[in-house]
Amino acid sequence: IVPYFMIKTFLILISIQTFLFASQQIILVVSKDFNSSSASMECYEDGEKVFGTLHVNIGKNGLGWGFGEINLTKKSDEPLKKEGDKKAPAGVFKLTNIFAYEEKRNFHMPFLFASKNLICVDDDTSANYNQIIQMPDKRPNSFEYMKRDDKQYELGIVVAHNKQGIKQGGSCIFIHVEKSANAPTVGCISMSLEELEKITSWLDETKNPILIQIPKSSAKEILTLFPQLSASKLLN
Repeated sequence: IVPYFMIKTFLILISIQTFLFASQQIILVVSKDFNSSSASMECYEDGEKVFGTLHVNIGKNGLGWGFGEINLTKKSDEPLKKEGDKKAPAGVFKLTNIFAYEEKRNFHMPFLFASKNLICVDDDTSANYNQIIQMPDKRPNSFEYMKRDDKQYELGIVVAHNKQGIKQGGSCIFIHVEKSANAPTVGCISMSLEELEKITSWLDETKNPILIQIPKSSAKEILTLFPQLSASKLLN
C-alpha cells in the first residue's frame, strides 16, 4: 500500500508540472536581493526570448514573498509580503487582465476599462479585498481608483497575487507606467509606457502568461522548475 503522503506529493508534483507546461509566455523579473528597489526583466515565449532586457522599478522596500501559484523555497529570515509594506511580491503569478484609460483597445487579454468608477479594494476588512470592482453603494474604507489623475495607470497588467484575499496579504499588484525614471513603487512593477505597450501587445491569454518575480538567490530553483528559461542571463 502506497502511503497517503506519497500520493499527495506525487499529485502536487503533477499539478505543478501541468501548470508550468501550460505557461507559454513568461515575464521574468530578477532583482539583486530582497532590498533592491529596481530589477531587470526578460520576456519569453516557448523558451525563446522576445524583446531586449529591460530595467524596471519594483517596491520601494524591495521584495517580500507573496501568495502565488506555486510555493518556492523560503528561508526563515526572508521577508513576507504584507499590506502596505511597500514591497513587491516575490513568487510565480498568473497575469489575468490588461487595463487602460482608453476604452477601445485591441488586446489578446481580458480587458478592463479604467473608468472613473472602477476601483481596487485594499481594505482587508472588506469582502471585496484585493478585487477590482465598480464602486459599490457602500464604499470600502480604503481603495484606489483605477483611473488616476496621473498617467501611471494609463496602461497596465493585473498580477494575480493573493487571489484568495488573505487578510493583510497584500493587494492591488500591477505592472504599470513608471512615475518617473528609476522611481520605486509602493509594491507594483513599473516601466516606461513605450516598453509596456510592447508587452501588452504581445501578451495572449491563450498562452497562459505568468510573472516570475524573484531575488537572484532563487535563480537556481527557478531554472529547475522552468528549464525553458535556461538561456536567461538573469538566472545564470
